[in-house]
Amino acid sequence: MEFWNSLLTEKSWKIMQKLKKENFRFIVIGGWAAYLWTSQHKSKDIDIIIPDFKTLELLNKKYSINKIDNLKKYEIKIEEIDIDIYLPYYSKLTPPAEKVIKHTSKIKGFEVAEAEILLLLKQGAELDRKESIKGQKDRIDIITLLIYSKIDPKKYQSMLSEYSLNNFKQRLKEIILSFRDIKNLNLNQNEYSKIKKNLLKNFF
Repeated sequence: MEFWNSLLTEKSWKIMQKLKKENFRFIVIGGWAAYLWTSQHKSKDIDIIIPDFKTLELLNKKYSINKIDNLKKYEIKIEEIDIDIYLPYYSKLTPPAEKVIKHTSKIKGFEVAEAEILLLLKQGAELDRKESIKGQKDRIDIITLLIYSKIDPKKYQSMLSEYSLNNFKQRLKEIILSFRDIKNLNLNQNEYSKIKKNLLKNFF
């Protein structure tokens, strides 16, 4: 079951494909990164990290870019689709963008944040907006990543320590225990109960 309107997600995916053909480096994070790892839930908006301000200047020649000062990011709007652009040593991300770009993989031709660091990014976003509809989507992506992307618990724990995010572990446990959007996982309650038991065993 898709979370966002399929017309919007298809339009967003076409923009992703167009960006892939552009001559600049970007790392996919956010909902599309979760989709690329799990093939489960397409996203509406696009979140990317670019390596430097020189790349931003190149983009600015082709697109109308807005600076979002309070969130320390840049934004391109293409009709209903937002492309949020984050930069190392500038943007507010947890973990920081300069750490994320060191942990990437290639999936379907896209450079994507590794699953473990993507999980941390998703947790950081969820903590900031957990009462919103985007926070709900974050939790779906978090559980989907845990189930479908084969995250390494030891690597996850190592990153928690490296980035001083040990409070994320307790929040992850709360999300696993309280998760109710089973219909969005393509599982039934009994299947999720078994998976939940294994997740708690492996991560805690």
